[in-house]
Amino acid sequence: MKVYVIGVGMTKFEKPGKRNDFDYPDMAKEAVMKALQDANITYDTVKAACVGYVYGDSTCGQRALYEVGLTGCPIYNVNNNCSTGSTALLMAKQIVETGSADCVLALGFEKMEKGSLMSKFLDRTNPMDKHIELMSNIAGINESPITAQLFGNAGLEHMKKYGTKPEHFAKIAYKNHLHSVNNPYSQFQEKYSLEQIMNAPTIFGPLTKLQCCPTSDGSAIS
Repeated sequence: MKVYVIGVGMTKFEKPGKRNDFDYPDMAKEAVMKALQDANITYDTVKAACVGYVYGDSTCGQRALYEVGLTGCPIYNVNNNCSTGSTALLMAKQIVETGSADCVLALGFEKMEKGSLMSKFLDRTNPMDKHIELMSNIAGINESPITAQLFGNAGLEHMKKYGTKPEHFAKIAYKNHLHSVNNPYSQFQEKYSLEQIMNAPTIFGPLTKLQCCPTSDGSAIS
């Protein structure tokens, strides 16, 4: 069975805390209403929803969609770190493919805190403990953000193994920043040269400030 995306919607992504009234139910409602309008359907057409987020309690998906309506459709909460959005989209696709529903929402939102990402549960095993232990044994750990060290050390290993240059990594950021220039929903819309990206303050290894993802508040749906 072929599966089609018939409507999309999103909010503007903003720096965490920039708008105190911009909570995740508001984000979700804005994105969902835009997607329903784009698809020219009503919410009661939706037979299931896959809702992705990382920073929130276990039933934020239900609470977010209460703002649109209560139809009794199943809502599946998805938390898979950086793959959360694509996982929710894949789940929605699979639900349609199996014939369980003919119209499924794949919604994502995040309301984050300022600053670097930190662990939330300090009374249990950190899911990254083995990665961090291995990294510590191989390369050591310093005061830089742990996420930047994980990706930065991976970049250093890639450079050592394949001869990759810092400018190769910088070109990825150059391309991404270039995409943002014409996207009114982007958190930042500035155009940077390759030289500006490479000469920005170093965060860790080959990664500079302009190569690191900022924390953002926002929502998107298909």
